[in-house]
Amino acid sequence: MSSIWAYAQGSGYTPEQSLVGFAVQAADGAIGQVDRQQDQPGIQHLVVDNGVWLFGRSVLIPAGAVTRIDTGAQTVTVASTWEEIKAAPQFVTDSETTDPTYLAAVGTYFFSLGLTPAS
Repeated sequence: MSSIWAYAQGSGYTPEQSLVGFAVQAADGAIGQVDRQQDQPGIQHLVVDNGVWLFGRSVLIPAGAVTRIDTGAQTVTVASTWEEIKAAPQFVTDSETTDPTYLAAVGTYFFSLGLTPAS
């Protein structure tokens, strides 16, 4: 399951690039924009600000859910749908970005969606 926390080869990810501010597209439409990113090996993820569609809620999306990064268009595409992302374990505070229990719950949830491991 650790592969859920790493970008897949071919996704367009480069370690030196910030994705903050990029628009995030789910499999079925826009979901918000990258507010923060974590590039620490083993827990790479994005915190996405969903704006008003989830009452201003942010969501943590593991890097393994990212299918494509388009630097020209400044978009990040994820494999999950809007509903799947909405149903993810709730993100409340930045302390959760390093909380092993919370990260395990998020990883298990996204892994259960059948995302392919990073290769």
